[in-house]
Amino acid sequence: MPVEPRALLRSLFDAAVASATPRLRLPACLPEPPAGRTLVVGAGKAAAAMAQALEDLWPGPLTGLVVTRYGHAVPCRTIEVAEAAHPVPDHNGERAAARMLALVADLGPDDLVLALVSGGGSALLSLPAPGLTLADKQAVNAALLRSGASIVEINQVRKHLSAIKGGRLAAAAWPARVVTLVISDVPGDDPAVIASGPTVPDGSTFAEALAVLERYGIAGPAGVLDHLRRAANETPKPGDPRLARASTVLIATPQQALEAAAATARQAGVTPFILGDAIEGEAREVARVMAAIARQVRLRGQPAPPPLVLLSGGETTVTLRGDGRGGRNVEFLLALAVALDGLPGVFALAGDTDGVDGAEEVAGAVVTPDTLARAVALGLSPRARLDANDAHRVFAGLGDQVVTGPTLTNVNDFRAILVLGD
Repeated sequence: MPVEPRALLRSLFDAAVASATPRLRLPACLPEPPAGRTLVVGAGKAAAAMAQALEDLWPGPLTGLVVTRYGHAVPCRTIEVAEAAHPVPDHNGERAAARMLALVADLGPDDLVLALVSGGGSALLSLPAPGLTLADKQAVNAALLRSGASIVEINQVRKHLSAIKGGRLAAAAWPARVVTLVISDVPGDDPAVIASGPTVPDGSTFAEALAVLERYGIAGPAGVLDHLRRAANETPKPGDPRLARASTVLIATPQQALEAAAATARQAGVTPFILGDAIEGEAREVARVMAAIARQVRLRGQPAPPPLVLLSGGETTVTLRGDGRGGRNVEFLLALAVALDGLPGVFALAGDTDGVDGAEEVAGAVVTPDTLARAVALGLSPRARLDANDAHRVFAGLGDQVVTGPTLTNVNDFRAILVLGD
């Protein structure tokens, strides 16, 4: 049966997302119930879906609070679900974080905290450290998102401006046992980076956070810089006794999602090559490398002849220099199309597995061999739009956006480049 490129690419993306759904991943990962109470807290784009699945699986009573992005809530019976802003925090996230700290403050050694953590949780848990304001955090967060800083660097700063991240939530819950169930959205699956690790020891320092701001030329607000320079009340470090009863379980990862997509490709008779689950760098630079690999497959049959699909995950960055709306997956795709320059037989899909690319309610898009020609025919210069960080406009004009709505999970970016033969 001939391969229909768009349908195959979408099936790979859908398989990757489906493999990371909380209802599928939670059952094998739950701890033993405690002698005392079970309290649920959580934050992230998958937090509400995780809470809903947990309610159906847990053998005893549950109470608690989770916070998720606007539009990502699902109904729960006994666990309260709050919604807040992402990627720039708002007062709803601030209030939810303060309430979580209060909820865990009176627990005892027989009690259990189940922390449901997924990507997006860092912005959603937006409680400023003493002496800082939400406006301070909003300004720094927005500047970091424009700067091209990696998620590791961004979260180093966030932890040191927060009253709840970087292990502080678990410290506040002592002496209760804390079990964190994590859906990873970061390269390397480091729980200390995912949602800025609210229940995980933090190996970074105030000095490193300050160095990130200096590295990217972020010179304010003044209160933030003063706070980092004072370096008072460091985050809990490895070995902190308050975190001795805290443990973490990764329930879904980008690698698992890529393996699910690879299995779907094999079923369609297409050879999958997983290039990596933790690819980072500027989106347009990654695209140039990927285009060169696709060209080698198409023209030389190396490392294997077509039909072949190149799969990868991770989190690229976009340094905003133009007046566009960003979006690392669509920037990757537009740069890929430019680099391929209409090479026959090469198609691609890239999207964020949470359904949101940057600040847009669009997961990503599809590239075909005629993407550049169709864009030019519409009066959309691909190279000019790429220079302006405005790829969303191009793919919207072409009708090639991938729109899923909230997927209620998040294992970061998914990229598939399909190379067909003659």
